[in-house]
Amino acid sequence: MPAATARALEPHRYAASEALLERARKTIPLGAQTFSKSVTQLPFGSAPLFASRAKGATLWDEDGNPYTDFCNALCAVTLGYADPDVNAAAMMQIAEGSLFSLSHRLEAEVAEMISAMVPCAEMVRFGKNGSDATTAAVRIARAYTGRDLVLMCGYHGWQDWSIGTTTRHKGVPSAIRELTITFPYDDVAALEGLLQRHDGEVAAIIMEPMNVRAPSPGYLTAVRRLADRYRVVLIFDETITGFRLHDGGAQALFGVTPDLATFGKGLANGFPLSAVAGKKALMMEMEEIFVSSTMGGEAVSLAAARAVLRKLQREPVIPSMRIRGAEIQAEVEAALTTCGADAFATVSGDPTWSFLTFSAPEGIDVWSLKTLFLQEIFARGLFMLGTHNLSYAHGDEEVSHLVSVYREVLPMLAEAVQAGDVERRLVCAPLKPLFAVR
Repeated sequence: MPAATARALEPHRYAASEALLERARKTIPLGAQTFSKSVTQLPFGSAPLFASRAKGATLWDEDGNPYTDFCNALCAVTLGYADPDVNAAAMMQIAEGSLFSLSHRLEAEVAEMISAMVPCAEMVRFGKNGSDATTAAVRIARAYTGRDLVLMCGYHGWQDWSIGTTTRHKGVPSAIRELTITFPYDDVAALEGLLQRHDGEVAAIIMEPMNVRAPSPGYLTAVRRLADRYRVVLIFDETITGFRLHDGGAQALFGVTPDLATFGKGLANGFPLSAVAGKKALMMEMEEIFVSSTMGGEAVSLAAARAVLRKLQREPVIPSMRIRGAEIQAEVEAALTTCGADAFATVSGDPTWSFLTFSAPEGIDVWSLKTLFLQEIFARGLFMLGTHNLSYAHGDEEVSHLVSVYREVLPMLAEAVQAGDVERRLVCAPLKPLFAVR
């Protein structure tokens, strides 16, 4: 038995996590606030389930096991955990108060900073998570155009208009589900066909400018032209790509400016803050439509965001992440090829946010294969869920750890696939897909 598998089988490695889950499930559905942090995505019995603390690029679970973390709070941490500049800014603001009976000057200051950095951002409005921002953007588009239909590519949050397009649409009225139509990424003809079929009905096109792979040359420009031709509001969901792929977001990286864009995740390095930004003519709709939240102007998160944006402008945060990420992509590709795992796994995406994707051969369950991968990397003190979410805190040591773990685990996966005994090597039940986009 491989040493790491033996460690995964140790009865007390995740004992505290599992005990805490049992306690949490008595008062919390699933025992977690986020599906991606729950047992739906973390294989019970061979995975940590609760974090106790984190610093820089290291996370400690409830059992005291340390992990080199390439998940980074689901891409919400760009600078590294407990970044000293961000923490200092937050603590200073806490001493003065976090929420007030009036607006706070930080709202204007951070909005001005975003406006100066992001091409489309003539005006800005804040929320608390990505779903707040994407839903506000869709409402703006509907108000501005007087139309109801939304064309959507990818995942854009848990609100009815978005999650209703997936297999997890329980509780979403059919009337709402019918108002959103999905389209495939990087397929101009498919999008154009929908716009022709629903000419005069479409309020918005909402999409991530990049996800698993970069857009083909000219694709985003073609989308921009189609939006203009059919008088449709183009929304880029930059919840992840914003302040990660480029200081000005993917729109600055690719040179295509949407009408509206949404931001979140790394905007405040783990403090809860999101934003919808865009052209003034559209954003002014927010003086009429009702998008209003008590916590939207919460000052501690805004102080954290100001510190993040200042650091992005002052230090080579994103260039550093790109260098580390490119090194990881090259090393992972080499490791896949060397052991033959490239037959069922690939690495793709932007260097700051790349993906390890499995596609198991016939007769092998891909989710069992991914579960085995997670089981083995967790046992070796590496935490990621299928993506390499770089942070400024990742250095040579962290990259070396990831590469060394992959060089051990990938050959094991290749051997298991070849032998056809992937499930036999599991010490837990295999994961199942969370949902599928219809």
